[in-house]
Amino acid sequence: MTESTERVAVVTGSSRGVGKGIAIALGAAGATVYVTGRTQEGGKAHPLGGTVQSTAEAVTDAGGKGIAVTCDHSDDEQVRQLFERVGDEHQRLDILVNNATSVPRELAKPGPFWEKSLDLLRILDVGQRSHYVASYYAAPLLMRTGGGLIVFTSSYGARCYMHGPAYGAGKAGVDKMAMDMAVDLRDHDVAAMSLWLGFVRTERNEPLFQHPDAMKGPYGKFLANAESPELVGRVIEALHRDPKRMKRSGHVLIVAELAEEFGIREADGRQPKSNRDALGAPPEPSSVVIN
Repeated sequence: MTESTERVAVVTGSSRGVGKGIAIALGAAGATVYVTGRTQEGGKAHPLGGTVQSTAEAVTDAGGKGIAVTCDHSDDEQVRQLFERVGDEHQRLDILVNNATSVPRELAKPGPFWEKSLDLLRILDVGQRSHYVASYYAAPLLMRTGGGLIVFTSSYGARCYMHGPAYGAGKAGVDKMAMDMAVDLRDHDVAAMSLWLGFVRTERNEPLFQHPDAMKGPYGKFLANAESPELVGRVIEALHRDPKRMKRSGHVLIVAELAEEFGIREADGRQPKSNRDALGAPPEPSSVVIN
């Protein structure tokens, strides 16, 4: 066992996409990052590419220490073993990013929910329930360390209609979990927050940007205002260091607004704008607590 004085983070679902960018950004800030996901070298390749090993290598290349852990977040025992390993190897945890999310094949298919398969409910298993399980096993480590942060990656779809009721319920659910976990963690110097991401330029979304008429369509303004996965990670890193961390705990926050507040821009100097006016405002936590 080794004792670590550096910040230790777990980023779930980070073989690719948003999770990968968050992990790399935390690595660039010097953190040790446990990179979790199902796609591993030597296993079945994912159509979008990426593995936990390649992300871990990118974290190390960025200046941190990447540790690849193959973990199916639908399996509670694998999740328990993940956090047991973190405790054994570092005796601490500073940041948990709950990002692992099932993306059902029909998620963006137009049409009402009854014309789609029940496969859409997978987003409630991996993306809502799995976030609860990861937080459950991470909480004792975070409390032991103090000064910790749990982040849920969420979406404006928690408020507006986006991809249908299964997606909306999943995102609204993690927002409420952040609010309620914040109450339980308040006396332990651990903050919990849910972040609404804008349209993120990931491997899955890249074909939309390559379409010749992409910017002319109804979603052109959202594509033009897209966020990079690394921007999301830099915002999370700033939240962990933020003196107002505990005051923000229990709130649903918008990544673009936080980026502007913290002075964080994209690599090309662009400042993504909030979609609050177009898609709605986050819910506010209630001050009522019934034990």
